[in-house]
Amino acid sequence: MRPASRGALLFLTLVLLTGVAALPAAAQEGALDSAPPTGVKPEEIITRFAAREKLFKDAREHYTYRQDIKVQTRDGNTVTGEYHEVFDVLYDDKGHRIENVVFAPQSTLEQGGLGLDEGDVQDFRNRLPFVLTTEEVPEYNILYVGQQQEDTLHCYVFDIAPKQIVGKKRYFQGRIWVDDHDFQIVKTYGQAVPETRSAKRGKTEHLYPKFTTWREQVDNQYWFPTYTRADDTLQFNTGDIHIREIVKYEDYKRFGSSVKILYQGQEVPKSDDKDQKQPQPPDQNPDQKKPDATTNPQPPQK
Repeated sequence: MRPASRGALLFLTLVLLTGVAALPAAAQEGALDSAPPTGVKPEEIITRFAAREKLFKDAREHYTYRQDIKVQTRDGNTVTGEYHEVFDVLYDDKGHRIENVVFAPQSTLEQGGLGLDEGDVQDFRNRLPFVLTTEEVPEYNILYVGQQQEDTLHCYVFDIAPKQIVGKKRYFQGRIWVDDHDFQIVKTYGQAVPETRSAKRGKTEHLYPKFTTWREQVDNQYWFPTYTRADDTLQFNTGDIHIREIVKYEDYKRFGSSVKILYQGQEVPKSDDKDQKQPQPPDQNPDQKKPDATTNPQPPQK
């Protein structure tokens, strides 16, 4: 983002959420049980979900969808600035990604003290959702912290943090929930790192809101993100800025392509539309429930 009237700079890095079927925003969340997993080691869980993440990452590149991004600066209940864009992600006959903007009014974020730049726009499209594949696991410290019920899902819970910051690369730090049946990430809570802070007024700062992302099954096999929400106060040296962000993806549809999606050497079949789940749309004004306050995500120790 570029500095606005108050000189604050915010890189709005979000886990992009999809709207096929968001999990209820006020999800029923059980207590965190620190007991070790039964019948499987944490290292095996990591290996299995990382392999599934690679499948998810490859599969999602072969789906069309609609993305809805809304970022607001707020003063209490008053919206002081807003950025809103809706576009369809499509593919041409050669499989190249294209975007069709369907709604994009003039941004008023600068009235709230913030301004988007091209880097932020690319973050919305490409940076997230956070994916942790087999190739990316060595970059992170991953700490098993317990088991927890998320609605009807029983999950293994891990805290993760980058081992080191390399160059200008950006990372995720926080907590992930892994379904114990499909061994796929179904929820994340955390923020993008690193941040750039300064005690000197007027010096550019890069701060990131904490967000929660829920995933939902698409085509009865892929756990795609469905809804992301951030409601945070960023403490710039020029003053605090309260922001609220909601990013949704809707209408996932696998497009016709000769490209095969493989898992363990075998092609993943396309699901029959009549067998696909028909979820309810998400609450547009959810009452966010953050992870257990007694177990806030902390960077795992090396």
